[in-house]
Amino acid sequence: MTAAIAANGEISTPGLDDRRDDSARTVAATTEYISFAVGDEQYGVDIMAVREIKDWSAITQLPNQPAYMRGVIVPIIDLRCRFGDGLTDATPMHVIIVIQIDGETVGLLADRVLDIIAVDPSQIQPVPKVSHDARTGFLSGLVAIEKNDDRAD
Repeated sequence: MTAAIAANGEISTPGLDDRRDDSARTVAATTEYISFAVGDEQYGVDIMAVREIKDWSAITQLPNQPAYMRGVIVPIIDLRCRFGDGLTDATPMHVIIVIQIDGETVGLLADRVLDIIAVDPSQIQPVPKVSHDARTGFLSGLVAIEKNDDRAD
């Protein structure tokens, strides 16, 4: 699964400029990610893997589904719990990011969706091997994000 973790903020994405061929090539080489938050951390998933983003709604656990059951059952991964920070007390403010990875469809329970960011592959740093955090198995790289503080005083 392609994911990125970074400090809070936004990535400055290069704009398209029809007069500069270099600029167009730079944009074409980037990968877009949906960025989302779990607690105070930001993560991203390749936008091409995202099938839909849904508001949180109550779920039903179905231990033994009958053969006549129709529809699609999507397992939901509580990322906060999976990362070792306890169960999420989901509210209507939470979202489910439905993704498809290696032919499997799953939902990622997140606190909120933040933005769509474009990342040049050269910006992605490897996940440090010294870290034994529960998150490291799910991460494919780290991206430093420039903090942008545009608030008016």
